[in-house]
Amino acid sequence: MQKAGSSRLTKTKSPDFVFHQIYIDIFHLTNNPQNISCLGDDRLWICDNSNIIELYDVKEHSQNRFIKTKTRAIPEDIVLRSGDLVYTDGMYKTVNIVNNDEIQELIRLQNWKPRNVCSTSSGDILVTMESDDNKQTKVVRYTDSIESQTIQFDDEGKPLYSSGLNMYMCENKNLDICVADYGAKAIVVVNRGGKLIFRYTGHTPSPRNEAFCPQGITTDSESHILTTDYGNRCVHIMDKDGQFLHYLTLGKNKPYGICTDTADNLFVICKEKKVYDLCYTHSCIMKIKYMW
Repeated sequence: MQKAGSSRLTKTKSPDFVFHQIYIDIFHLTNNPQNISCLGDDRLWICDNSNIIELYDVKEHSQNRFIKTKTRAIPEDIVLRSGDLVYTDGMYKTVNIVNNDEIQELIRLQNWKPRNVCSTSSGDILVTMESDDNKQTKVVRYTDSIESQTIQFDDEGKPLYSSGLNMYMCENKNLDICVADYGAKAIVVVNRGGKLIFRYTGHTPSPRNEAFCPQGITTDSESHILTTDYGNRCVHIMDKDGQFLHYLTLGKNKPYGICTDTADNLFVICKEKKVYDLCYTHSCIMKIKYMW
C-alpha cells in the first residue's frame, strides 16, 4: 500500500440531487481490495483476492497486522462482531471468527455456501448463502452459532433474492435487514421478522444514466441507507423507508465495497483509472464526510 496524497474539499453545485461532500483522504492501494470493515474510527480491516486479511491504520497509512485464513482460501466477506473479525470461507463452507489471532470455526454448512456476512446489534450473525446448485439464495440468522431464522421468500412464496451473484448486507438501526442484491439490481429491505418492507431499484435521473448496479451497502447513525452504484460511479443515500435523498458522486472512480465508522465517515473502495491507463487497473479507498 502506498501513502495517500493530500486531502481536498469538493463542493458540488449541480445537478440539484448532488450535495456537498468532503474528501478527507484517499488511500491508493497496490493490491485489489474487495471488502472493508471499520474497527473504530482509525483502522480498517481489508480483504482482497488472497487469503490475507489486513488491518490498515487510517492515520498512519500503514498496515498494523494481518491474518491468514485458516484454510488459505480467499474470504468471501468480512465483518466485525464485538471487535473480533468474522469472515466467510465459501470453499470450505464455514464462517470463522478471529480472537487474539486464533481462528475458530463458528458455523459449518452443508449443501449451502456462505457468501456475505453481517453482525447485528444483538450479537447475532446474519449470513447470505447460496445452494450448491446455485439456484437458491437465502439469509440465515445464527444465535450462538445456532440457526434461529431463515429469510428466503416473501408473503406470496416468491424468492426475495436473486441467485448466482454476491449480495451485500447490513442491519439498520431500526433492525431492518438491508441487502444489496446485485443480480436483481435492487436493494431489498426486510424487517426483523423477515417481512419485505421495500425494494429500491435506483433513482432517475442518475449521474451517468446507467443501470443501477448496487455492489455494497452500509447504514449510518441516522438510519440512512448508503449503497454503491458501480456503473453510475456514485453512492445512493436513502432514508430508512427507501426514499431517495442524495447522490455522492465519485468522479471517474467506480465504487463497490463500503462501510461507515462511528463518526459517520464513509469509506468506499473504488476502481480508479489513471490518466495514462486504458482501463481500471488501480484501486483506492476514499474517506468521505458527507454534509447535509
